Amino acid sequence: MSRIVLGPFNRVEGDLEVSLEPETAQGDQGGQGPRVGAAYVNSPLFRGFEQMLVGRDPQDAMVIVPRICGICSVAQSAATAAALGDLAGLGPTPNGQRLANLVLACENLADHLSHFYLFFMPDFARDAYQAQPWFPQVAARFKAVQGSACADVLPARAAFLQIMGSLAGKWPHTLSLQPGGMARAPQAAERLRVFGLLKEFRRWLERHLFGDRLEAVAALESRAQLDAWRQGRRGDLAAFLEVADGLGLEAHGRGTDRFLSYGAYARDGGWLFPRGVLDLPAGVLQGFDPADVQEDGHHAWLQPGPALHPSEGETLPVADKPGAYTWCKAPRWQGQVVECGALARQAVAGHPLIRELVQTGGGNVLSRVLARLLELALVLPAMEGWLAALDDGPCIQPARLPAAGRGVGLVEAARGALGHWLEVRDGRILRYQIIAPTTWNFSPRDRHATPGALEQALVGLPLQDTLLVQHVVRSFDPCMVCTVH
Repeated sequence: MSRIVLGPFNRVEGDLEVSLEPETAQGDQGGQGPRVGAAYVNSPLFRGFEQMLVGRDPQDAMVIVPRICGICSVAQSAATAAALGDLAGLGPTPNGQRLANLVLACENLADHLSHFYLFFMPDFARDAYQAQPWFPQVAARFKAVQGSACADVLPARAAFLQIMGSLAGKWPHTLSLQPGGMARAPQAAERLRVFGLLKEFRRWLERHLFGDRLEAVAALESRAQLDAWRQGRRGDLAAFLEVADGLGLEAHGRGTDRFLSYGAYARDGGWLFPRGVLDLPAGVLQGFDPADVQEDGHHAWLQPGPALHPSEGETLPVADKPGAYTWCKAPRWQGQVVECGALARQAVAGHPLIRELVQTGGGNVLSRVLARLLELALVLPAMEGWLAALDDGPCIQPARLPAAGRGVGLVEAARGALGHWLEVRDGRILRYQIIAPTTWNFSPRDRHATPGALEQALVGLPLQDTLLVQHVVRSFDPCMVCTVH
């Protein structure tokens, strides 16, 4: 059987194409036909933001880089501010850090909400699932445009994003995040308004998504507790769990079993969710060192050369390069493929439920989506705490950028680990390199022919079950415009 090409995918930020090849030896396929023996993930559109920055004033990056993507522009701003702050040798003030956490968390949680309601769940309302016992309920709730969830979630998301207006001035592409903190300090009336918006969003989540208090959901510690909790529960999480059980989603989409987090939401010298790498094949949880990252462009339409640390990297297009099949580089940690995202954050942080799920089933469709929903329950109370902790101290300190030097900014976007590497010489940007979460997850093969995380996760799926392939792809929530810069 010949290769199958799927794409372009709808409900994806940017362009994505996936090529699937059957297994060469066809044994007993359990009546499902041939299975995927190899997958090739293609990011087919080059955008070149990294090259646009070369030769510019370093502060121009604060304006240009967030335009990479409208859906995660605050994360890009935060990484840029962190890189410039590292270049200048300073960080944000305590109030500035709390405010930066608030606006980044607002964007990340809105992204989690969009992914579940608008990108992921509508696939289960397709007519192909009409025979499933859960289909009438799911179709009425999640069918694209027509389902009741769309009318519920869009106003709730819009109201929640009003936090950006109060704290960051606007969204997307705010300029309020700066190397030394936040450029504007919210007045007392604005803080009260944000408290009200958080309370309103909490009520929506507890009523529609969870059918329970956020703290009760965050406290679930095992699969057995989750199964007991969902019995008789109304809410969209319970509906998803029923779908996942009915289709066996826990058995599909297992990738590399290595999980990377840069550390999310800095506080008191650490993070709300800590930095590290959970390496299940090696059986260890270890610290993350940025020096352990390299990018391999062997199978990308980019200038040939050795694998390099991003501080030494280049992004020079070669459109007719032999053996290439994507514009995406292949980032590696200690030479290994890793997965990033909410699942990785919670696995590294040691949330008991997520740690149990990855230790028994690795990363899969169920665990990735569940981790994102769990973060809604974990992060919103933290946002309430950051807002309450704001005091009369300064929100920013002046940053004097040197004429030469290097900086790195590492943050956790909704989809995972986002890194910016910057070098300045003679007051101008000499090099600016970005590794986005989807670069990690949707990377191609490296020079050793090791497939990327999604490429591994697709192997073994029934080749003709294109809906299941889409569920696996969407569980990673691709953002291709960030991948190709």
